Amino acid sequence: MLVVRGRVVRKHQQLRVWQEAMELVVTIYSMTSAFPSVERYGLASQMQRAAVSVPSNIAEGAARGSKPDFLRFLHIARGSLSELETQCQIAQRLGYMDDISALELAINSVFSQLGGLIRHLKASL
Repeated sequence: MLVVRGRVVRKHQQLRVWQEAMELVVTIYSMTSAFPSVERYGLASQMQRAAVSVPSNIAEGAARGSKPDFLRFLHIARGSLSELETQCQIAQRLGYMDDISALELAINSVFSQLGGLIRHLKASL
């Protein structure tokens, strides 16, 4: 735990992967706000939940205090990210999103960082 400008900054908040996952959440919420109202409780909601799950699982795993627990939650985060990627492709095919190439780059970046962190933790077990 670190204190910056009177604010507690937890371990996971210092991880670039968590920071980028948080930005991905904001992007997904922004993009899904333009979906048709019929999708408010359907695909849009599922995409939002999958996006929120990524940084949430990184945070929960980091707070567990053990490397095996952290690894388990990083794998869950990666699963949620793959789910989100599929949902984005579905939204594009349905015409709810136009060009998702920038979004796919962001997803790939987070996926790659999660993989690197997983490899690092496994090597240090």
